[in-house]
Amino acid sequence: MENIDSLILVERIGSNSNIALITLNRQKTLNTLNEEMLHQLKDVLISLMNDKSVRAAIICAEGKSWCAGADLKWMGSFGEEANKLIKFGQETFTLLDAVHFPVIAAINGYALGGGMELALACDIRIASEKALFGQPETTVGLAPGWGATYRLPKIVGLGIAKELILTGRKFPADEALKIGLVSAIYPPEQLKDKAIELAEQIANNAPVAVKEAKRAINRGLSASLEEGHKAEVEGSKICFETEDIREGIAAIFEKRKPEFKGK
Repeated sequence: MENIDSLILVERIGSNSNIALITLNRQKTLNTLNEEMLHQLKDVLISLMNDKSVRAAIICAEGKSWCAGADLKWMGSFGEEANKLIKFGQETFTLLDAVHFPVIAAINGYALGGGMELALACDIRIASEKALFGQPETTVGLAPGWGATYRLPKIVGLGIAKELILTGRKFPADEALKIGLVSAIYPPEQLKDKAIELAEQIANNAPVAVKEAKRAINRGLSASLEEGHKAEVEGSKICFETEDIREGIAAIFEKRKPEFKGK
């Protein structure tokens, strides 16, 4: 794990050390995001993006809060820099779409405002039974700026997204599960292990296939059916040219576990 003074800690875990465990580490402020934390997160994501050995990542947090949003003291000093800093947050979160591996948000507490937007930018979200969600920006005179108005409707549907954003109300983990914001909830003491178990399942699959599947899904969200089909054809073509597909098929006939190399 990196220097404990870092606001973003990174550790390689998993049976093959191919899972990146990213830990938000500003627990004295409920892991609220300030400029330095966003810079560190961006640097971490760029570094991992260039590491082809990474097959999955988990974002978790130290303390009782996953991420309670943007640091209000920092936001209060925005002034004319507001647009620049909002765009920087958007660019950082967009890297979660761009990385070649799936990212799992393991939400153990508050996921509010920018914190919920960080979760929305992840590929998969699981939560503790004690997690609390919300986009409360409108209750303090703001509108969401880091992707909620774009991503939330695609995940939970237009009507529910508008209700959550326009009221700014907070809601618990069981409601998040019901509306499809998270795919599973667990007792707090089991959350991290369940996230690792999920990441291991992904990491054991063919990495090129996982990468192309993620790319096609993301591309299809903002495209026509024709464009979505085109993305699938392109991804399939790449997969058919890999050694992994031959290994996967051979493993089925030989009744053994495949050993994917990412080639």
